[in-house]
Amino acid sequence: MPIFPNRVFRHSSVFVNTHSGITEPGDLAGKTIGEFGFYGQDSGVWAKGILADEYGFKPRASRWVIGGLEYPAAPLDFIPHPHPAEVDVSVAPEGKTLNSMLEAGEIDALFSANVPQCVLDGSPNVGRLFPDYESLERDYYRRTGISPMMHTVVIRKDLLRDRPGLAHRVYRAFSQAKDASAHRYRRDRRLYQVRTMVPWMNALVERDREEFPEDWWPYGISANRADLDAYLRYHYEQGLSTRRWRIEDLFVPDLLDT
Repeated sequence: MPIFPNRVFRHSSVFVNTHSGITEPGDLAGKTIGEFGFYGQDSGVWAKGILADEYGFKPRASRWVIGGLEYPAAPLDFIPHPHPAEVDVSVAPEGKTLNSMLEAGEIDALFSANVPQCVLDGSPNVGRLFPDYESLERDYYRRTGISPMMHTVVIRKDLLRDRPGLAHRVYRAFSQAKDASAHRYRRDRRLYQVRTMVPWMNALVERDREEFPEDWWPYGISANRADLDAYLRYHYEQGLSTRRWRIEDLFVPDLLDT
């Protein structure tokens, strides 16, 4: 279903140990990088792909360690873990977390959908690869029109077969819920966003309204074609799929005209 509950720009998702010698994307070559859960989780696909397009990053030139972020965890076992044979992927030592390994310098960098606790705690040993990530991400959006999505909604094919019109009803329900949430942000501008407890939140919303179209969180195929094409290209280029999938191969046929 072309319904995308989560979107995050990914320049902000790359963290480094400050003693690793990594100050720019090219320095990631030859370094050891942590990734949560498995090699090729969707936030990692976006981060690697964006760095490849923008800075020439090559994932195969680095070593990858898979583990839990804040708690020790084995690689996720409910999905396959494909990756090219030439990519060096290993599992974090038993009892270790990626957060602690990053702070201790046992890994040089971390690609993470979530901010690790050592960064939130202000450790001098860690930081972001792109400290001024907001300006870079806004520039990336202006140039590409891509707002990276993470997650989608899926539906069983037998339900679609047995219940004509179900895809459109589900799509409308999610779209109405999303629009109601967006309306709340617009309405709260009248109150200077007092319900968020975030100073100058109103100013941020105003800046975003200038940057994004009226529907800043679009569902459907047409508004997301560039985003989806980029993700499917990244997935193929990173050796996670054996062929370049098309949007038409993956989404409900009834919703391809959305």
